[in-house]
Amino acid sequence: MDAAFTAEQDEIRRTLRELLARHSGPDDVRSAVGTRDGYDAELWRRLARDLGLPGLALPQEYGGVGCGPVELAVVCEEAGRALLPSPLLATAVLAAPLIVALGTDEQRTALLPGVAAGELTAALAVPGGSLATALGLTGDLTGGSWAGGGRAGGVQARPSGDGGGWRLYGEADQVLDGHSAGLLLVAAHTGGFPRSRTLLFLVRTDGPRTPAGLVRTRQTALDETRPLARVQLRDTEAELLGADDTVDASAALAAAGRTAAAALAAEAVGAAASALERTVAHVGEREQFGRAIGSFQAVKHRLADLYVRVQSARSAAYYAAWDPEAGGLALAQALEALRVTTAEAVQLHGGIGFTWEHEAHLYFKRAAADELLLGPVHRLRDHAAQRAGLFGPGQGTPERGTAERGRAEQGRAEQGRAEQGPAERVAV
Repeated sequence: MDAAFTAEQDEIRRTLRELLARHSGPDDVRSAVGTRDGYDAELWRRLARDLGLPGLALPQEYGGVGCGPVELAVVCEEAGRALLPSPLLATAVLAAPLIVALGTDEQRTALLPGVAAGELTAALAVPGGSLATALGLTGDLTGGSWAGGGRAGGVQARPSGDGGGWRLYGEADQVLDGHSAGLLLVAAHTGGFPRSRTLLFLVRTDGPRTPAGLVRTRQTALDETRPLARVQLRDTEAELLGADDTVDASAALAAAGRTAAAALAAEAVGAAASALERTVAHVGEREQFGRAIGSFQAVKHRLADLYVRVQSARSAAYYAAWDPEAGGLALAQALEALRVTTAEAVQLHGGIGFTWEHEAHLYFKRAAADELLLGPVHRLRDHAAQRAGLFGPGQGTPERGTAERGRAEQGRAEQGRAEQGPAERVAV
């Protein structure tokens, strides 16, 4: 395996970094998140026109560039460095691969060229409030229990009775870019309890009027660069993604989740690296006791530890781009590196790191919000360990095994003390 980047990949990185340095600074980010869409629409069109970002990993026959997961990871890392608010994650990383995997030729031809050109944005709406579970990253998604199932909740789908259409009823929270996307991919249950299955449906929202029964509400998010929405469907007309309504979409969601995990890990690494670079620059300028605080050995040790974390996470992210099976573990390592790095960045910036005017809090909020949306870290690792077969039947997670062993040892110790005589207990 040759781990070196190609000249084309380096050029993609350099071009994107220069463009975002000019048009996506901290002030630009704050301005963009305050718009109706939650991102700079003009910058998004420029990224699509000049660099082909939305269609980077799409096949060329549908207007895409035809690159692979590594190029997508490079782009996501640079977007993470700038905390770029854009539909890149929702459209190119989550929704487009599902259209490629499940869509008919007619659906791909109708949708993907618009996605590649940046004219059509998309969002994946999954009920249950857990995107990580729906993508098979933190739990088993077979059976559809992650989305409610049956009549217990989630989103329900039923044939409309006119020979081909479907109707959706239910709601999904925390839909990434769900308030502004021109196309919704909705995961819904159908078939009742005996034949329950999860299917994906298309709801077009880019037409002249809003589909009947569809209500989209932008939610208040911890990280404003990750706009979330609540999507409510009340007998809303939809189109089945694909041609076979008997095949459960869980396998396609899990496959898309593994590839998306690598891209998300690279994005988290980019944010962590940028936060670390800004912190290193700050401690080199901030003086205390007549010298820069970065010259103190304790500060050097903390920064060195952060550097090792970020570089290790970066290696894991790009390995996952080569082998998607490692996506969950790479995402866990990247999210942890981002959380630790941004927390240290706030501390090392001192009092100004807590102020709204400073960019340190933007990175800290990204770290917290990403783990809420895609984690938590311990569940990512636990699920990866379960899939790898590291724990046999009945053994459970390492934390559970440790606790059980601790309780057993404590019980044996208490039993031993009970069997001792009074003199022996005093001696002990």
